[in-house]
Amino acid sequence: MQNFDYMTPTRLIFGKGVIEKLPEVMSQFGKKILLAYGGGSIKKIGLYDKVKSLLQGYDIYELSGIQPNPKYDPSVISGVKICKENDIDVILAVGGGSVLDCSKAIAAGAKYEGETWDLISYKAFAKESLPIVDIITLAATGSEYDAGGVISRTETNDKIGYVDPHNYPRVSFLDPTYTFTVSAKQTAAGCADAMNHVMEQYFAEDTTLLNDGFCESMLKSLMVNAVAALKNPEDYRARAEMMLCCTYGCNGILSLGNSGSGWPCHAIEHALSAYYDITHGEGLAIITPRWMKHILSERTVDRFVKYGVNVFGIDKTLDKFEIANRAIDATYEFFRSINIPMHLREVGIDESRIGEMAHHIAVNEGLENAYVPLTETDLIEILTRSL
Repeated sequence: MQNFDYMTPTRLIFGKGVIEKLPEVMSQFGKKILLAYGGGSIKKIGLYDKVKSLLQGYDIYELSGIQPNPKYDPSVISGVKICKENDIDVILAVGGGSVLDCSKAIAAGAKYEGETWDLISYKAFAKESLPIVDIITLAATGSEYDAGGVISRTETNDKIGYVDPHNYPRVSFLDPTYTFTVSAKQTAAGCADAMNHVMEQYFAEDTTLLNDGFCESMLKSLMVNAVAALKNPEDYRARAEMMLCCTYGCNGILSLGNSGSGWPCHAIEHALSAYYDITHGEGLAIITPRWMKHILSERTVDRFVKYGVNVFGIDKTLDKFEIANRAIDATYEFFRSINIPMHLREVGIDESRIGEMAHHIAVNEGLENAYVPLTETDLIEILTRSL
C-alpha cells in the first residue's frame, strides 16, 4: 500500500432545493461576483433567474458562452480580464464540468500577473486563487470535488489537465433535479466519463481490497442508474445516485494507497477532442475497450478477471483469458447499449491524423509511466482499432 497525503477542502451541499443556502454561502466571500455559465441551458430551466433573485444586492458580472471542452481563448482570457478589471471577490460557476473547469483557470489567472497559460502549462505555479462556488447541472466530470480542470488551446491542439490545490471549489451545490433536463446524449456521455475515472484508478499495479470494492460498486451503480435515468429522465433516485458517483469519481478518494495509473484513456481522448472537438465522454467510451484489449496480457489478465467477475458477474470458473475478453466485450456492449457511438468514424474522425495525434499524446501525456506503458506505436494501434 502506497503512502499518500490527502485533503479535500470542498463543502458539498447535496439534495433538492439546497440552492436556498446560496446567499448564506456567498456572503462569506464578498460582494463582487463573476457569474460564469455556458450556452444558456441554465436560463431554460429557470436556474439563472433563481440565482439572480437569491443574490439581489450583489454586484454580478457575467461570463457566458463557455463551451464544452472549454477554450483558453476566448473564455479563460475574457474571464481573467473581467476579474482583474472589476476586482472580483468570488466566482460562481453554474453549469457542467466545462464551466467549472474554465472557472478554475480563471480563478488562478485572476491572481497571477503573467499570462494564465503559464499556469495551465505548468511553466509557473499559482500562489493564490479566487474562491469558487459552483452549482452543478450535469453529472459527469467530478470537477465539483477536485482541484483539476481541462482547458483547450485551439491554435496548438493542446488540451491540458490543469491541477492546482488552490483551485478546489470552496462550496459545491448538487441538486439532482437540475439534471432532469440533461439530454440522453449528455447523460450517457457523463456516465462514460465517470466510469473511466473509476476504471483508470482500478487498473493499477498496487491496489487495496477496500479501493477495489469502492470502484466495483461505483461502476455497477453508474451503469444501473444511467440506464434508469435514460428510461425516465426525472427518476430522482437514479439521477441522485449517478450524480454522487460522478462527484466521488475524480477526487482521488477511490485510489488512496494505490499506485498511479497514468489515466491513459483520458490522455488519449484529450487529443481526440483537442483536434476534433468531440464530446469527451463519447471519445472515452470509444477508446476504453480498445485500450483494454491492447493491454491484456499475462501480466494484466488477473486484474481483468477480477473486473469481469465482480462488475459483470462473469462465471469465475472459466478460463481467465475468456473471462477477461468477456469483460472487455461487456464494457463495449454497455456503452453501445446506451447509444454512444463506438467508432471514431461515427464522430467524424478518420485515419488522416492518427499519426499526428499519437505523436502529440506520446510527447505530452507521459504515458511511458502508465499502468501499462504506451509508446507512440501503441497509441497508433489503439487509435486505428478505434476507427
